[in-house]
Amino acid sequence: MTLKERLNADLKEAMKNKQKVRKETISFVRAAIKQYEVDNREEIDDAGIASILAKQVKMRKDALADFESAGRTDLIEAYNAEIEVLAEYMPKQLTAGEIMEIIKETAADLGVGQGSGKASMGKLMGAIMPKVKGVADGNAVKEAVGQFLG
Repeated sequence: MTLKERLNADLKEAMKNKQKVRKETISFVRAAIKQYEVDNREEIDDAGIASILAKQVKMRKDALADFESAGRTDLIEAYNAEIEVLAEYMPKQLTAGEIMEIIKETAADLGVGQGSGKASMGKLMGAIMPKVKGVADGNAVKEAVGQFLG
């Protein structure tokens, strides 16, 4: 079953079970997928859907900081619930240890030594990001590379 089919089936299930947050979250994702397909005039695959899911999660996580500073606990709870729903459809995310292993392997391949300073940041990030696309948060990778180089 493709991710798109799973989203459609889960939307129907959420409607039957009157799961409001789940239904609305899946509807948002389906709308984003449809928008991508209309804009690009192509059918999206599971990797593309995973990318859309990651963007949706990132948008919600970014908004959480604003809600916290404004004291909007109601919106914080709602967005956290949406993030939980979205996480069910995303590929398993890498742990900090797994990210560091990828960094070490890539640095060895490129000849970048540990503690070589921030000058190698762009070179290393450019090589790592395609390897972790969809399975690691870019900010977490950037932080780990900073620790490795620092």
